[in-house]
Amino acid sequence: MLRFPKDVLRKRLERFQELLKSKGIDAAMIRVLSTYTYFTGTRWLRPALLIPADGDPILFAARGEEDELLSRTWIKNVMTFRDGGELMRTVSGIVRSNGYRRVGIEFGIERDAYILFYEMFKRLNPNVDVIDISDLVYELRMIKDGYELESIRRAGELAVKVMDKVLNIIKPGITETELAAEAYYQALRLGSEDPKVYVNVGPSPRVHAESFRDIKVSGREAVTLILGIDYNNYYANMSRTVLLGSSDVGSTALKCMREVYEEARRLTKPGVKPIDVMKRLDKIYSEYGLIEYRVIGYLHGVGLQVEEPPITTIVPKHRFIELSPNMAIAFIHSPIMIKGVGQIKFEDTYIVTGEGLELVTKYELW
Repeated sequence: MLRFPKDVLRKRLERFQELLKSKGIDAAMIRVLSTYTYFTGTRWLRPALLIPADGDPILFAARGEEDELLSRTWIKNVMTFRDGGELMRTVSGIVRSNGYRRVGIEFGIERDAYILFYEMFKRLNPNVDVIDISDLVYELRMIKDGYELESIRRAGELAVKVMDKVLNIIKPGITETELAAEAYYQALRLGSEDPKVYVNVGPSPRVHAESFRDIKVSGREAVTLILGIDYNNYYANMSRTVLLGSSDVGSTALKCMREVYEEARRLTKPGVKPIDVMKRLDKIYSEYGLIEYRVIGYLHGVGLQVEEPPITTIVPKHRFIELSPNMAIAFIHSPIMIKGVGQIKFEDTYIVTGEGLELVTKYELW
């Protein structure tokens, strides 16, 4: 079943095709899961979608799964394959028969966006120029439509419920994996289909930490829970830190993070560039003597990925992107990392509006 109207999904495709034509690109081969979902309306492993600059897109599915796929997407042109080699040969045959000379591929780090695919495609199509279309894709995806924003709001409601459940079971002796298990259970029970959970129990700080079964809460450290909860494949991202026991350094870091968060909320608005906010936040970190302990950057986009462009902590040029209405963003993304205490982080998802910000993850900060 379709989760968004067919005409909404078709308009996304048509806008993308206009971008391809404007860049002289004949077709795009989509292997990145979130982008595949953006155009088809459904998440599907393993994603393979060929979008010509003119004409109808082609889906590729493993033989036997095409009926279920067709029931969940508006695209009806599907070709089947039995293994990866057959898929590559089929795609290459279409490229050659249509005389495509410039083909776009998204150079991403997401599942199925492997360099192996790129190398195989180049070997099978030596006369084709392969063009990175990442910027074209995110030119569309950074600005959300009403259906996307409503799904992000629903995801925020779920994230708040999960956060509340997990924060209330933190106690000495509980492990990171037990906290993560509770978060996954609550998220899936509420209807999230692909939740992302990271737990960091200090005193050793880790960014977006995968949970370890042998790390337990002692009652003398920071415990940070980071959630990416999805609804209709769209995410809301939120983080909270609980400081257990007495720690002057930890208390100072918490106070600093509160001030940084509030200043970011005051300054972040349409027309602002993240770099300008970052400069002001760095003054606060410096006043607390914590400038060397903070991760650089402060926000990232949220949507079909928990973390998508603009990503100010990973891609320096994204710090200069002007924020626009209908962007969905999360901050404070960059934590304070203190050995002997752990990771200190407060993060919420917001929608940029015409006048300011709309809070999506409505939950107490501290």
